[in-house]
Amino acid sequence: GEVSLPASLGGMLAAIQNDLFDLGADIATPDTARGERLRIVAAQVERLEREIDALNARLAPLTSFVLPGGTPAASALHLCRTVARRAERLMVALAAKEPINPDALHFVNRLSDFFFVAARVANDDGRRDVLWVPGQNR
Repeated sequence: GEVSLPASLGGMLAAIQNDLFDLGADIATPDTARGERLRIVAAQVERLEREIDALNARLAPLTSFVLPGGTPAASALHLCRTVARRAERLMVALAAKEPINPDALHFVNRLSDFFFVAARVANDDGRRDVLWVPGQNR
């Protein structure tokens, strides 16, 4: 059946979408640029962490690894998590070559955690998670 998502999740995703444009501006603008530079700030990271905690409070503790899947919404959120993790790896590689805003790195790290917890919420608060069964297909 259909899974009901918390209304707040839509607002959280809308805020993240806006933050991702801030993140793009942050990465695209070097420290040497003149004028005001848009940067990810600690308050954005802190908001994301509060949202992770709020979503996580709905969930039972994990007893196994979660495989990406379940409801269509959860599957899409797992894909978002994968893309966020890839972006984090690219940003870490960039940081080895030039200065990167530490708050931007922290934000993208927390972002993949947000998407993981949101995917579990989208899977009927974890009740429809697809769990790894070691050796299942031997």
